[in-house]
Amino acid sequence: MRLIDSPISRRALAGLLLASAMPAGPALAAARSLRGSVVYRERVVLPPGAVVEVRLLDVSLADAPARTIAETRVYGRRLPAHWVLRYDTRQIEPRHSYALQARILDGDRLLFVTTERHSVLAGGRDATTLRMERVGRPEQAPPAAPFGNWRLAQLGGTAAQAGTESTLDVSADGKVSGRGGCNGFGGSITVRGQAIRFSRLVSTMMACTPEVMSQERRLLDGLGTVRRWELQPDSGLLALLDGRGRTIMTFARK
Repeated sequence: MRLIDSPISRRALAGLLLASAMPAGPALAAARSLRGSVVYRERVVLPPGAVVEVRLLDVSLADAPARTIAETRVYGRRLPAHWVLRYDTRQIEPRHSYALQARILDGDRLLFVTTERHSVLAGGRDATTLRMERVGRPEQAPPAAPFGNWRLAQLGGTAAQAGTESTLDVSADGKVSGRGGCNGFGGSITVRGQAIRFSRLVSTMMACTPEVMSQERRLLDGLGTVRRWELQPDSGLLALLDGRGRTIMTFARK
């Protein structure tokens, strides 16, 4: 059979060759990666079994826990630790918000954690240098306050209303959620040492008894004025203070 040498046949042949050279499916195009480093201020050497964990989180919903998209681990005793985090672009929603979280563990003990939001995949420069704060000395098992799950003990110097549970769940990834007694709420939190700020708090709009609604409103309003936190050594209560050092509310660990 004789091949007709014409512009049309040459273009058709070139198209076939190009198509055969392209990847066969969408899976190859779905893989992406983020690169960065993890640092902290203290000049200390990590324990031999320490592990650096870096996670990519979907932090779009203020009233729900962050969803893990991908994670990686780095083993080593010295920082900065350089990491590469691979993720699937098919899990990334254009209108969602994403952030990186890092922590250092020695077994079950939390040693360091990021306390600021490190936003990524937002169209600008990704915040991939992850600065961590020490949350406890290596011999301490539980993480330092204010991270964790708490139950309201006192509000404005008086005990929390009996039969109504108001809660506060503080996450190291910069998110906070809880219940005021009637409605659920969520928002953002910034922790730098003993300084703390709650922002962008939103809640559901259910109606309950006047007593419950009054406590809930005072709780939410009070969180907006919080500037510092303290862990009371005798009782173990988490105290939230205003800018003048006055205790606004206290919480017991759940």
